[in-house]
Amino acid sequence: MTGMLKTHKALALAGAFALTTLVSGVAHARDQIQIVGSSTVFPFSTAVAEQFGQNTKFGTPVVESTGSGGGMKLFCAGIGEKTPDIANASRRIKEGEFKACRENGVTPVEVKVGFDGIVLGSVKGGIELALTPEQIFLALAKEIPVDGKLVANPNMKWSDVDPSLPDTKIEVLGPPPTSGTRDAFAELALEGGAKKIEMLAAMRKQDKKAFAKVAHAVREDGVYIEAGENDNLIVQKLEANKNAVGIFGFSFLDQNSDKIAGATINGNEPTFEKIAAGDYPISRSLYFYVKKEHVGVIPGVEEFVAEFTNENTWGDDGYLADKGLIPLPEADRKSVAESAQSLTPLSM
Repeated sequence: MTGMLKTHKALALAGAFALTTLVSGVAHARDQIQIVGSSTVFPFSTAVAEQFGQNTKFGTPVVESTGSGGGMKLFCAGIGEKTPDIANASRRIKEGEFKACRENGVTPVEVKVGFDGIVLGSVKGGIELALTPEQIFLALAKEIPVDGKLVANPNMKWSDVDPSLPDTKIEVLGPPPTSGTRDAFAELALEGGAKKIEMLAAMRKQDKKAFAKVAHAVREDGVYIEAGENDNLIVQKLEANKNAVGIFGFSFLDQNSDKIAGATINGNEPTFEKIAAGDYPISRSLYFYVKKEHVGVIPGVEEFVAEFTNENTWGDDGYLADKGLIPLPEADRKSVAESAQSLTPLSM
């Protein structure tokens, strides 16, 4: 026990020394904010970084698209100039990630920036789909109910899922498990569809963990193809295969509307208005997380937060709306901005 206490004390002293060193000026070897995380939040964060670099005395922040999971792992690894200052995420920080942050001396400040829809898109002139969440689950889940039993998904064509759908092979290009878009797709689309199936709805009442395991599992037989974190690559592959479908955020569809069309879900097109009104069923919140220990140490972190949460940036008529961000309601923006700019630590 004495040895363990000594170890814990040593670790605490090491952490304190690291922070003292950071504050004393070593961090100023790096004068650019470093941002990692979600590919969906990436274009918004990049736009803010460019404005910030042009209009302030600080350098333009470096923004990397690593996926939400990869970004949170880097962000929560510790403090110091070799760790990022901000992590973008297309879903909320997970309990395990928050725990890792706190264990490594990181105090996250959560900033919800707006909404985004998850789109099933295909190249214009290619396959056209009008889907329900139940049909999405039956097309892409690893296991589905057949005759009262869970079996490996046998559906190879869209028409196998429902005769009203095209008699075309199911080919879906989607994000990997490290992506927040993948997490949100599983939770909103697949689970949303699983809840509509009587056998799985009954399972959910009896054992929520068992239900979630089935509802979130994506098939691994080649029908769903992990296309990485690069949404531009998905568009190239869709252009090469008119029967393929890609999964990405609405903002990316908005920026490629000349090439890509989104499938309707429950009769609703993935549009700015439908997502903002809550009519489009596969939508989620977008976030970024600030490392409080780096505020006042890495130059410009506090000022970058103020720029992102400015009405001219994320408001109804802000420049991020032109890039496809669906803004939070005005009252929510005011509340989030106050919390963000006062650097209120996240509690879970």
